[in-house]
Amino acid sequence: MTVLDLATAERALRVHELAIRRRLDGLLHGGRLGRRTGPGAELDDVRPYRPAQDDVRRMDWNVTARAGEPHVRASIAEPELETWVLVDASASMDFGTALMEKRDLAVAVVAAVLALTDRPGNRLGVRLAGGADPRTVPPRPGRQAGRVLLRELLAAPRTPEGAGLDLATAVERLHREQRKPGLRVIVSDLLPRTPGERLDWVVPLRRLGARHDVLAVEVTDRREAELPDVGLLTLVDPESGRRTHVRTGDRRLRERYARAVADHRAATAVAIRSSGADHLVLRTDGDWVGDVARFVAVRRRTARYRRVR
Repeated sequence: MTVLDLATAERALRVHELAIRRRLDGLLHGGRLGRRTGPGAELDDVRPYRPAQDDVRRMDWNVTARAGEPHVRASIAEPELETWVLVDASASMDFGTALMEKRDLAVAVVAAVLALTDRPGNRLGVRLAGGADPRTVPPRPGRQAGRVLLRELLAAPRTPEGAGLDLATAVERLHREQRKPGLRVIVSDLLPRTPGERLDWVVPLRRLGARHDVLAVEVTDRREAELPDVGLLTLVDPESGRRTHVRTGDRRLRERYARAVADHRAATAVAIRSSGADHLVLRTDGDWVGDVARFVAVRRRTARYRRVR
């Protein structure tokens, strides 16, 4: 795997953007219901016409003919959507053994969210947390502003060894500072900073979900799930700098490691579901555009089913 320079990464993003828009465009259209009546595509009700207040172009002539008096169609307004993406910029994201590093996949996720929420008036902001240069890019409308945002993410300096992420604090801060209801996306590998660390980000994530639609995107690499049998291997924890020599030829050790990783990921999935957030797992060696498209399609069908019930 080759680490992309800025120019190469921007070219790759342009290709990804075409793929994203071709495969995802329209999947979310009409999938978000507003909280008030007004101009929009979602029909709410039919009511009597009010002179000088209603637009005659919204007249429902069939109901008018049956009722014997003018009626208009009232629709549900499509509100402006403010989206915030919390991106894990800790040292553990600078890892990848397949098509890209996890940090590159995180930027690709931001590009996908940007494409999915690209509607007039919608805005997207990003918060980088846990890295060498924590920063907040305020939400701005427009596709050009989105491309500037992606370039800033691509140009962000690589994280020095020892820089970790306190995800619970980052989520709590996002909840406290960005109060306007909207969409919140958390992009992280969700790895524990220490062995046996509790998932203390669950409560802040639940608070976040009480006000916003929340999506947790877990980015993974295949080499994190299992140890290869390559003899004596030196492993370095990027967030603590600690080095460990591992005899990977020990079959029982490899099995224990794989079991521990599987248990952690299962516990993470249960914790995210219990918080009420949606959960999407993406891999550095997978078809992430296809995975996002399938997730959005399923989410839309589920939302429609819930409305029907």
